Amino acid sequence: MKILDFNERLKDSILIADGAMGSMLHEAVGAQRCFDELNTTEPEAVFRIHQAYIEAGAHIIETNTFGANRFKLAPHGLAEEVQRLNSRGVKIAREARESASREVLIAGSIGPLGLGVQSRHPAPEEIQDIFHEQALALEERGVDFYILESFSYIEELLIAIEAIRSFSGLPIVAQLTYAEEGTTYGDVRPTNAAEQLKNKNVQVIGANCTLGPQALLPILQELAAVDGIRVSGMPNAGFPKREGDRIVYPRSSPEYFALFAREAAALGVRILGGCCGTTPAHIRAMAEAAKSLRPAKTHPAAPSALAFTKPAPIAHREPESKFWKKLQAKQFALCVEIDPPKGLSLDRVFEQVDKVMASQKVDAIDINSGAMARVGMDALVVAGALEAALRLFPISRLAIRTSSACRRGYSAPGPSEVSATFSRSLAIRHPSAIIRKRAASTKSIPSAWSKFCIA
Repeated sequence: MKILDFNERLKDSILIADGAMGSMLHEAVGAQRCFDELNTTEPEAVFRIHQAYIEAGAHIIETNTFGANRFKLAPHGLAEEVQRLNSRGVKIAREARESASREVLIAGSIGPLGLGVQSRHPAPEEIQDIFHEQALALEERGVDFYILESFSYIEELLIAIEAIRSFSGLPIVAQLTYAEEGTTYGDVRPTNAAEQLKNKNVQVIGANCTLGPQALLPILQELAAVDGIRVSGMPNAGFPKREGDRIVYPRSSPEYFALFAREAAALGVRILGGCCGTTPAHIRAMAEAAKSLRPAKTHPAAPSALAFTKPAPIAHREPESKFWKKLQAKQFALCVEIDPPKGLSLDRVFEQVDKVMASQKVDAIDINSGAMARVGMDALVVAGALEAALRLFPISRLAIRTSSACRRGYSAPGPSEVSATFSRSLAIRHPSAIIRKRAASTKSIPSAWSKFCIA
């Protein structure tokens, strides 16, 4: 497809892309070492997913080639299968399109190399060669355009774009993934990313993955405020959680995605789709909503009221935990301190805490933040897990040793004040004032701590 034709399609309409591929394949055929390999081992499963999204109303289907590059295939012994897996991925998508009763575009899906979790980082020249090899295989088989998605490092995304533009004139949709704070790695804001990408001959700049619909809207809003770009948005079904040995996404309702589609269209978003955990039902809801929608003609120059809506006042409620009730009554409270586990398993912690609390003599569990600064599970994560599994209200310490604690999403205006909590209660820990008492009366609890112990 020519760039001019692609731009013309997006001028006054909204295109609906498909949803998740990996999580759908997981449901269909179970856990696999490499979902891209299914293009050759389970082509019928891939075909059925494409077909389901087309029947749901998708105008765009993405090839099952997100990780089909030499770098990511090599650990599975598939480094020499780049050409075959990408070619098969496009072939399956084309077969699904031929069975459709209307026109459908095929996007060649290219994902990042996953450099953040790899011990070996290739040189920039090697990275470009890796992307060039995959993109060439996709174009030779007949994709309509490229979609670069779920990139966390803008430097890597720029290399991928350069690799494609070294030989191809097909349209490019370039998408980064953002954290809840509104930044990608390197503290790059959507506005900064758009300014770096808009002059690289990409046709659409967007955001996908990591965030659910509501959390993605402010990102899209910031992108839409940049003049001269078209925007795409593909949220997750929500934030995933682990259930046993599976990663499960929340069952966000299709109506929720329809509402997202309407709000995104009002911002001027041109391509809407879904990422991890989304299904044909979510895509159908957005496709139905988009039938009566047209993208906004102008980019909003200022943040909308949505991003700055005043929070509703918190309704008063009675304290829930025995620990907090004792603090209010100025009674003696007994806490047992535990250390977070060194590994990823919490089973032993659950067992020990359950036994301790069954004695009826302990009021709270105090989770140490790691005084030795050793590697281990974060205290806030342990607190959240205990609360969810055992319905406890643990005290989680936050060791503010450096300003890096603030960059993890906690706001710490001073050494003895913290204004954000994860668990129900939060103990403040600082080198100049360390709280170490296992049993203490309320007189010994600093006011800076007690005012943040939320029952």
